Amino acid sequence: MASNTKRIEERSAGAIVFYEEGGVREYLLLKHHRGHWDLPKGNIERGEVPLETAKREVFEETGIKELRFYNGFIKKIEYFYRRKNSLVHKEVIFFLAESFTRKVIISDEHKGYAWLTYNEALELATFKNTKRLIKEAESFIKKYEREK
Repeated sequence: MASNTKRIEERSAGAIVFYEEGGVREYLLLKHHRGHWDLPKGNIERGEVPLETAKREVFEETGIKELRFYNGFIKKIEYFYRRKNSLVHKEVIFFLAESFTRKVIISDEHKGYAWLTYNEALELATFKNTKRLIKEAESFIKKYEREK
């Protein structure tokens, strides 16, 4: 790392949101203005715990408030990106949440959204981390359903 490059630590939280009806499960992806498709997430604010952040961010980015979060599903991803002369190390904690509506009101941060089947979501998701999270969520849900 060059001596004039600062390293910034950033912590965020978000959720893998799905909706299920008639045996069909769909995952929610948001389209960002830069063109990538990803999950709802945002920075953890002072005094918040990650689950509170995930709930707030899903609501702010999608308008969805009625969610059921699944105990036992907490996944962490890490990555780096550049912001001007800084290298940002980002850590994001993801939860799994079932939505009781397909109605989405996207924020100004995004330019679109899609409810997608598992295979469609894997195809459209831009980042490897996002694809991995969707795979882990699908496995978790299937295991949960078998154990019910």
